[in-house]
Amino acid sequence: MGHNKTPAVNAEVEGEPVKASRYWDEGDVYQRIVGALQASGKSMDRLTVEDLAPVDHFHARGFRATQALADRLPIATGQRILDIGCGVGGPARYLAKRFGCEVDGIDITPAFVDAAIRLTADLGLSDVVRIRHGDGMVLPYADALFDGAIGLHVTMNIADRLEFFREAYRVLKPGAFLAVTEHALGDAGDVRYPVPWSRDGMGSYLLRADETRKHLLAAGFGNITIDDRSTEYGAAYQKVMQLIEEDRLPPLGVHLLIGEDALAMTENSARNIKEKRTSPHEIICTKRSVGD
Repeated sequence: MGHNKTPAVNAEVEGEPVKASRYWDEGDVYQRIVGALQASGKSMDRLTVEDLAPVDHFHARGFRATQALADRLPIATGQRILDIGCGVGGPARYLAKRFGCEVDGIDITPAFVDAAIRLTADLGLSDVVRIRHGDGMVLPYADALFDGAIGLHVTMNIADRLEFFREAYRVLKPGAFLAVTEHALGDAGDVRYPVPWSRDGMGSYLLRADETRKHLLAAGFGNITIDDRSTEYGAAYQKVMQLIEEDRLPPLGVHLLIGEDALAMTENSARNIKEKRTSPHEIICTKRSVGD
């Protein structure tokens, strides 16, 4: 089979050790995905970015959310983009293929990094998509290196949001964009757990949209737009819940990464949005130049 050409990766952190790994870092994620691909009738020898789309966009609304965000981003051919919290690499590979750019991805979860590197090799994209293990709070990149950066459903697990934004600011060129999707804290009480980013509230650090804007401004970003996407995400969760309840989930999907709590996490995510406990947002801003 084609996937045998890709060796397992010993994803060690280069430099400063990461503070903690995601709680969902369990088992051989790559082999789990390969098994689901085979069960779906996909050939590893003719694998495409689209074949992987149901599973490798590990954030709410999945591939559609990545596509919709990409429609708004000013990415040009040959630019270098950073994906902070890249998961198993779906958005990074999609951006590289769609825009003809280069993408660096970094993630704190070793099993995700291993899967991302191997899947990228399976797709023949290793020359333009580089994945490494590391901490988004201490990015192993030079100052002013990237033309843009994304962080898709990562910030909910970041305790020091200002420092996270400052570090993203550091590695971006003046005028470069930062695009973030996240679940913000709503106006109506405590969040119901488990949810995809936390089983019991541990490691969950949601902020209100106005707090996020304040931290972005303090970090040096401007031209900030924050768009509420509650309607779209609520509908997506309802659709997944229906598939789960009717036992019609396809072999390939993000439930492979979430595990046995998928139904409870999906139900709570939908209820949190409906009850205004959380509010999914899409945020785009730019690094201000000196003197702006």
